[in-house]
Amino acid sequence: MKKILDLISGEVAAAFAACGYDAEYGKVTLSNRPDLCEYQCNGAMAAAKEYKTAPFMIADRIVEKLSGNPMFSMAESVKPGFINLKLEGAYLADYLEQMQADTGRFGCEKVKEPKVIMIDYGGPNVAKPLHVGHLRSAIIGESVKRIGRFMGHTMIGDVHLGDWGLQMGLIITELKLRQPELPYFEEAYEGAYPEEPPFTISELEEIYPAASAKSKEDEAYKEAAMQATFELQQGRKGYQALLSHILSVSVSDLKQNYENLVSFDLWKGESDAQPYIPEMVQKMKEEGFAYVSDGTLVVDVKEETDTKEIPPCMILKSDGASLYSTTDLATLVWRMQDYQPDEIIYVVDKRQELHFIQVFRCARKTGLVKPETELKFLGFGTMNGKDGKPFKTREGGVMRLEHLISGINAEMYKKITENQNAKENLGISPEEAEETAKTVALAAIKYGDLSNQAGKDYIFDVDRFTSFEGNTGPYILYTIVRIKSILKKYYGMGNQIQEAPILAAHSESEKNLMLELSKFNATMETAFEETAPHKVCSYIYELANAFNSFYHANKIMAEEDENVRKSYIRLLELTKSILETCIDVLGFSAPERM
Repeated sequence: MKKILDLISGEVAAAFAACGYDAEYGKVTLSNRPDLCEYQCNGAMAAAKEYKTAPFMIADRIVEKLSGNPMFSMAESVKPGFINLKLEGAYLADYLEQMQADTGRFGCEKVKEPKVIMIDYGGPNVAKPLHVGHLRSAIIGESVKRIGRFMGHTMIGDVHLGDWGLQMGLIITELKLRQPELPYFEEAYEGAYPEEPPFTISELEEIYPAASAKSKEDEAYKEAAMQATFELQQGRKGYQALLSHILSVSVSDLKQNYENLVSFDLWKGESDAQPYIPEMVQKMKEEGFAYVSDGTLVVDVKEETDTKEIPPCMILKSDGASLYSTTDLATLVWRMQDYQPDEIIYVVDKRQELHFIQVFRCARKTGLVKPETELKFLGFGTMNGKDGKPFKTREGGVMRLEHLISGINAEMYKKITENQNAKENLGISPEEAEETAKTVALAAIKYGDLSNQAGKDYIFDVDRFTSFEGNTGPYILYTIVRIKSILKKYYGMGNQIQEAPILAAHSESEKNLMLELSKFNATMETAFEETAPHKVCSYIYELANAFNSFYHANKIMAEEDENVRKSYIRLLELTKSILETCIDVLGFSAPERM
């Protein structure tokens, strides 16, 4: 189903062509003066230069040609040469009929050439609890994945665990000090290693920070950790067995903490890339890309067009140990080998942009990816507190993600129970109130993040995000619940709408709602093409506002004309369906009541 702007542009372009002008000048946009018109075309202004004619004269001719077109209730020329347009109510109603008939898609066509797209998001380190710094990657990545799937692409989300490098060596070194009798540290050990891990998740989360603190004060301890890291990377069996335990315990805990927040398709980590490193490095050497500089193996990635210095991409340290760039490159090798993706999107803190410039250029230069494979860096800004600084606990530390979520759950539970009491008890049990609070809290968190453009820093304001008013998740959910309540009441009275049509709008507020509904397919396409979930947020906020204006301006259930009332119900059903589809791609859902 064509986007409504394309249909309108097609009519106006045909008018330009019929008048002897290039049809390209007929492009129509949404009006920037909604008080004057719904759509506008500024093509006459540009055409005036080519045809050496006053723009208002061209606009007058186009408007005359559009006279009587059933698509428009108004087409007028405004000096110096603007063309203002309003849609005919019957045409818009018919468009919404077609949208509603397209169950589940609502006029949004799937892409004609679907791609295989991998998304690298999450990026937690094993043996460390999730904190608020992991929130944005998870939420943005999950939404991008869902939008892509809605548009028809094969989307594969990978958590990409940080399970390699010095942090593993630190854990091994500290564990060896605490439990030296464990068989993992005996080089000559030939037996089977224990199936049960020698630590719990709580112990593991205490071991790493303790080891990290020691390494900063004790040089010998740090050297031992670096040696342990090297031996792990070289395949020492006991250390590999310990890594398996660390992953088993950590991943189980991470899955529990990520539950309801995101859903990863792959739980791969840096360690999964290790088998690909030796051959990759050898290939880079043999083909003359990699060379030794100050003891480090590097690949030059600077280009003539660079306006700032881009350092070489480091492949191996002087002791042969791999780096983040090494594992990121080797990860590309296995992703290309196993999935042949057309595109890979990295949802990562924007401060890592230089790293990914180096990795992407190195991958292309050395042929690790096909020339047509798109590598995209989606860098996100920081989540700050009300003071404008990175979000912290009251004590000044980094807040654990589970504590943030539980705190917002508690705030939502308080608001929901207060709302229930204010309405003299809605019959909601404490259990239902608790589940509803979790649903609304998740919407508050996700919408609060996604409504901001990914690349920008934003203020995480709990009071604002949990409000039922304004541009918030709870406001969107409250709107959906309001619609559900009306529909439940309507059908509960035994009413049926059967084949009742959507009628032309009877009021300005109704037409505004219909116009917002008609933008759905364009919004979804744009959100995917621009990797911009915030576009979906902007759309549903405007749609919710349009619905609430319509709701307050019209007596839906008390409408005397039965056909009009049925048309209203059809509009409500379409509005609910589109809002629910949108919040689904954003990664949350609506309760039955609040």
